[in-house]
Amino acid sequence: MLIIEDLHVKIGDKEVLKGVNLEIKAGETFILFGPNGSGKTSLLMTLMGFSGYEVVKGKIVFKGKDITHLPTYERARLGIGMSFQRPPTIHGLKTADLVRLCARNKDLDVKKLAQKVNFEDFLDRDINSGFSGGEIKRSELLQLMAQKPDLLLFDEPESGVDLENMALIGKIVKELLSGNGMEPRPDIPMKELKKIRQVSGLIITHTGYILDYINADRGQVLMNGQLCCEGRPRDILEHISKFGYKECVRCLK
Repeated sequence: MLIIEDLHVKIGDKEVLKGVNLEIKAGETFILFGPNGSGKTSLLMTLMGFSGYEVVKGKIVFKGKDITHLPTYERARLGIGMSFQRPPTIHGLKTADLVRLCARNKDLDVKKLAQKVNFEDFLDRDINSGFSGGEIKRSELLQLMAQKPDLLLFDEPESGVDLENMALIGKIVKELLSGNGMEPRPDIPMKELKKIRQVSGLIITHTGYILDYINADRGQVLMNGQLCCEGRPRDILEHISKFGYKECVRCLK
């Protein structure tokens, strides 16, 4: 699904990623740990193709296609979707209209889809305008449900979310990663679509709460722009909880 080879990225004059190598298979969920400022969000933003993140070396291959220098909208059309930690407020654009844009389907029953994330009452409001942390996360998930990407990027899905919202968000993230959060396609029966569509995920987490809701396959720590300490996500989280990131620094050395 995704191959990252010797990826070096700069923001201005600062190198934020220093030779990242990563492969995520179809149907695989990968967890990324790391302290603040380690380059985790920079990696997701680079994968999504946002401006300001300059790839100076290496390449990104998605479903066999080199996307290293493709614009963001082309990556989205190819099947990459992202839930942001702090998405912007967009005045003048209603949430329902953005969801239809994500789906590229003017006839989408947005209200029916929004019921899955208890978001029907927010559809006529401007994007993220006055939304709480949990409401923003649910809006992000609604957009992903409409887009139906093959590779899901989540930047700290637990951030700013209370326990009640966390349970719902965890459930929807699990459905998205399993391919069950999709609206049917008229040309392919849902039963057949689930067989052929293997959704992959790359998730940044600080707290590890998302691991209570999903089955993650592999994990690594990103330190100072470099990957280290690969293993089972829960084992990594337990070790970090006990000892912090000190031993990950030793791995890099």
